[in-house]
Amino acid sequence: MAYDFLAPVSDSVLAHCELLSPQALGKNIRMHSAKKGLPDMANSSVALLGVKESRNAYEKKMEKLDVSAIRQQLHKLMMGNWVTGIIDLGDIEEGETVEDTYFLVKEVVSGLLKQNIIPIIIGATQDITYPVYRAFDGVHDMINIVSVDSRFDFGIEDELVSSHSYMSKIITEKPNNLFNFSNIGYQSYFNAQEEMDLMDRLFFDAYRLGEISSDITLAEPVLRNAHMVSLDARAIRAAEVGYANGFSPNGFDGKEICAIARYAGLSEKVMAFGLYEMENSNQSAQLMAQIIWYFIEGLNFRVMESPTKDNTDYTKYTVPTETEQLVFFKSHLTERWWVEVPSILTSHTKVHQPSLLPCTKKDYLEACDQNIPERWYKAYKKGFN
Repeated sequence: MAYDFLAPVSDSVLAHCELLSPQALGKNIRMHSAKKGLPDMANSSVALLGVKESRNAYEKKMEKLDVSAIRQQLHKLMMGNWVTGIIDLGDIEEGETVEDTYFLVKEVVSGLLKQNIIPIIIGATQDITYPVYRAFDGVHDMINIVSVDSRFDFGIEDELVSSHSYMSKIITEKPNNLFNFSNIGYQSYFNAQEEMDLMDRLFFDAYRLGEISSDITLAEPVLRNAHMVSLDARAIRAAEVGYANGFSPNGFDGKEICAIARYAGLSEKVMAFGLYEMENSNQSAQLMAQIIWYFIEGLNFRVMESPTKDNTDYTKYTVPTETEQLVFFKSHLTERWWVEVPSILTSHTKVHQPSLLPCTKKDYLEACDQNIPERWYKAYKKGFN
């Protein structure tokens, strides 16, 4: 079984936990240890998983990722008013080949998904997103990926999969289970015009760093529609992580990236959350731990909502425009917004049925001004369902 190949949490981390207060997170995580083996997965909602594979890094790593340092910083944080059961499965070490590591990641994550346990992957490099995506095969059809990244990571078509080209493999490889890809935080000077053109041709969504930084709430509906989230730590500005090499002076600050992580946790669709490309510094380990804390915080406040015209918990707004009549819904409980998108007639449904696309109040106001929201247009062109 794939779990048998997992390396236990280090003894130094376990010893550190013994010194913590009962309210600390480390006292409330059931951990894989050399002495006791794997933790009982019953009543677990979240599983931490370290992945130390870095051989396909675009820029070669000078040292192995110190997952233990991130764990120690996470364990020191205090529990919120949570009911989430958290386990730590330990680490996936480098296999004999990179493909061996990918296979093990795929098998472990797939097993967790089948048990409705959300994996939080702490990975050395972002190409680990690829086997996490493949873990959805046979578990969930047609998924949406959201990448928090300064780059689109399409790379060169014939290049081997790497931390800068894994998305090309996801897009082209069969079976193709990717329905939509969204990027949050891209920086134009890091992306070739051909990559931007490809995003447009495939009707994928992309939001510039400045756009999100000026209004962080714009990230919420994007993440609300995601099944898996891949966060590249290099989307964070260098000053925030205490490490300059490979990081840009521009990027999200600590408050913004934690807000994004919380939105990911709040999303009732997100089934996997990955954190990649962090560096071995004390400041970086602290910030990564806080990102994980905020994701779990969001998870504990998830609200399952499904607006319908007959449900009194929502207000329905019909907005006629010159070309379309748009129907919006607003939740009275969370004040979140949705807009109906006509679905393309599909062979498996045989019916035309509108689908609900998460959106913002700004989209509604734009429609009132006779401007079709861009997210609606792209979803319509893709045949959103």
